[in-house]
Parts: sequence; structure tokens; C-alpha cells
Amino acid sequence: MEFEKRLILYKTKYLTLKAYKRENKPDWVYVSRDNAKNVVVILPVIKKEDKEYILFLITKRPPLIAENKAEFCLELPSGLVGDENEFETIEEAFKKELLEETGLVADEFKILNKLVSTSGGLTSETSTIATAKISNSEIVSKPISDGGVIVDRVLVEKSEIKNFIKQKENEGFAISSQMLAALYYLEE
Repeated sequence: MEFEKRLILYKTKYLTLKAYKRENKPDWVYVSRDNAKNVVVILPVIKKEDKEYILFLITKRPPLIAENKAEFCLELPSGLVGDENEFETIEEAFKKELLEETGLVADEFKILNKLVSTSGGLTSETSTIATAKISNSEIVSKPISDGGVIVDRVLVEKSEIKNFIKQKENEGFAISSQMLAALYYLEE
């Protein structure tokens, strides 16, 4: 394994800046989340009457704001696996994050992809994406704001997703690549 080629440059509670030593090439500097095993990204598909809707989150991400990229970001519910409980499974994280960020409970989850790279040149972080089939759109517990990061939740009819995303992009929103990856798997 290549573990002996990793050097820790700086460590915080949540992120570690590392260098990967390469032979006859400059070191590759990247970020890892050593406090989490994975990230779950949830594509909430809510059935109401004879139509399906997707629940999106509007967030305010400090790195995007700090670098003057965007004030808002369009995302899906997501969260870290194992950050609070090192024995947490991906399945447990899907249920927990959906309930925390939306107040909803899924009838079922279907894993779509298990190894989605967030940004392979920047971070070792990977995500597991799943759909959450939801037949009861009644909020069962008050959703969190995640420290003020989540500022709104928007329900969009499936047939209107492309127009909605384009509208948000035109309004200056950053668009989550994990969200786009999840939508790729959305069944017609």
C-alpha cells in the first residue's frame, strides 16, 4: 500500500492537509476528512398523488462565500458517515441525514453509486449516492439548519428539474456536483 508515502502537513478537528510523496515529481497536496469514513448523498423522491418531486436544499457554504464564488449553493441532503459514531453504517447514515435535514422518513433507500469522487485532485473524500423513496411527505421531526448552512428546502416536480437548476444557476447559485451526479441516476 502507499500509506508510507503520505505526510501530514496540518491537522484540524475535521480536516487534514496531507502531501502524497511521488517519485521524481512534486508532492501532491490534498485534503482528507479523517473523522469520517464516507459521505452519503440522498436523492429524496417524494410521491404525491400521481407525480414525483425532488427535495432540494439551498445552503450557504462558508468556503464559497469566503472566496466570493456564490452566496448560495443548490444541493441535496447529505452528511458524513462515522463522524459522530465510528461504527455507523452507510445505511444508518442515510436514515439519520434524511431525517435531520428534511424531517422525512423514507420507505426505502436504493444505493446508486458507492464511490463518487468529490474532487479527486483536491480531496480523498468519496460519496455514496442513494435515492430515498418517500410516500409520506409529512414532516415527522423539525429539520436542522446545520449551524445556519441550510437556509431553505424546495420541492420541485421531477419534470421541472432542469429548468429549476438552470434558473438557480442564472441567479448565481453554485450547483453541487454531487447533486448533479445523483440526478444522473434519476429514473425517467
